[in-house]
Amino acid sequence: MARLDPYEGFRFLVEFDQLQKGGFSRVKGLAREMKVETYHEGGLNEYEHKHIGQATHPNLVLEHGIADSWLWDWQQDVTEGRVTRKTLSVILRDATGGEVWRWHARGAFPVKWSVADLDASSNTVLVESVEFVHQGILRG
Repeated sequence: MARLDPYEGFRFLVEFDQLQKGGFSRVKGLAREMKVETYHEGGLNEYEHKHIGQATHPNLVLEHGIADSWLWDWQQDVTEGRVTRKTLSVILRDATGGEVWRWHARGAFPVKWSVADLDASSNTVLVESVEFVHQGILRG
């Protein structure tokens, strides 16, 4: 019987509307959480009722070495009121390069752009970070 090892977190791709654009070194915020509403019933002190609420999704943050201006340009358009939403997909690959998981963040657009500190005494790659809001994550 073959052993099932966990997937490695460094084999991934990022696509925007099914097009790969840039190589990203980090993706943060792939998560979802259900809000829970509590209700306290009068005279009932042993427990509180808990009812399922709305799903929440944190913003996605993509990081990579700065090489071109396309993420800056997209975020600049948003800053000027020209919001273009895209489906942002994160694709996890196994050791052979085959796709094993795919997450889609629908209706994504960039709301924050930043770059790592400039430091003349460092020899590291300059990393840009872009934060995206979206309408939820689905597995595809």
